[in-house]
Amino acid sequence: MFLTIRLVLESFAFAWQALRANLLRTILSLLGVTVGIFSIIAVFMVVDSLETNVRSSMNFLGDKVVYVGKWPWVFDPDRPWWKYFNRPVPTLREFRQLQRMLPANSQKGIAIFVPKGGNTLKAGINSVSDCALQGVSYEYRDISSVPIEQGRYFTVQEMDGGRPVAIIGATIAENLYPQGEPVGRQFKTKGRYFTVIGVMKKEGKNLLGTPSNDANCLIPYGSFASIFAMSSTGMGGPSPQLGVKGRDDDPGLLNLEAEMRGDMRIIRGLKPREEDNFALNRPEMLADMIGKLFSVIGIAGGIIGSFAMLVGGFGIANIMFVSVRERTNIIGIQKSLGAKNYFILFQFLFEAVFLCLLGGAAGIFLVWLITLFPQEALTLTLSAGNISLGLLVSVGIGILAGIIPAVLAANLDPVIAIRAK
Repeated sequence: MFLTIRLVLESFAFAWQALRANLLRTILSLLGVTVGIFSIIAVFMVVDSLETNVRSSMNFLGDKVVYVGKWPWVFDPDRPWWKYFNRPVPTLREFRQLQRMLPANSQKGIAIFVPKGGNTLKAGINSVSDCALQGVSYEYRDISSVPIEQGRYFTVQEMDGGRPVAIIGATIAENLYPQGEPVGRQFKTKGRYFTVIGVMKKEGKNLLGTPSNDANCLIPYGSFASIFAMSSTGMGGPSPQLGVKGRDDDPGLLNLEAEMRGDMRIIRGLKPREEDNFALNRPEMLADMIGKLFSVIGIAGGIIGSFAMLVGGFGIANIMFVSVRERTNIIGIQKSLGAKNYFILFQFLFEAVFLCLLGGAAGIFLVWLITLFPQEALTLTLSAGNISLGLLVSVGIGILAGIIPAVLAANLDPVIAIRAK
């Protein structure tokens, strides 16, 4: 144990002396490794940050939720499109039936909702356009996040009576009521007045540009149905969707999905040989596609970055060969004094690894500096995994670049080495 520590310290001292003695050469060698590690880790950081931001942009879909709709989120290329086109959309009657049929121990909430974009809301002389008006049932907050910052959520009586009340997003509140409390005040849309009972927390922009709660306005489903004509085919008008929140003890939601499929087939009167005329969608479908896409991007980026790392490795190998030649006489003296081959091997190998680690740390530091610049849509984050990967790659390159020069140095004949000039 003590011998190993002594060898490490001595090797470190030899490596540090060699690096200080040839400072310019050391810096030039470090640049190759620095650029290589910077290229690889920067690519992985951007890919990981993109994936994280894309996934967070999909949070509005909810977690552990199965949606019933007309269209599947992931299309089967072998299936004719017109079969999807002819499907009916979910209805309020089907929502009530599914509520009664699904057992309580298989789900945590069932909701119906229907969105309609491109609406204009007015309050006095103020107005805000391109808002998403969304009719929801009382259970909507069970399947999707409704972060109330001011006011309250809907009551059962307001939902059942289809009363003209609304929960608005932060952007809508800022534009309609720049001064004063939004809760309790009214706005007008589609010829009807609504009273604000709640304001949602501000979420800001997301990478995908998907509608956030900031420009979203929630109203009771009954109020929505009295304003817009529902489409039974999903064409020419807003079409509802059903959402069912799964339980935590059903991680894959396989049991819930099987029960929902059976109940929906019964509700729609499908015969055993008839195929489903509805789609069961889960956010995990899109998450899996995103994961596969970014895996391919990460591999391609890693291959491209590895070429820069390869150049740095050649630079380290070249400098190690020069270092062995310059220190041949010292190697002969060390061997004549009893130094073993493994000590010489370890000494030069440690120097190569140490040099690569310095270059790798410099590259990681440059990547970290990039994360300090403010970003609006894309937030770059340097993870501990990427830092560890950069250091491991540096060690690996150091071993590969230094192993041949180290072996040559270890196998030198001490008599010939001492005579070298």
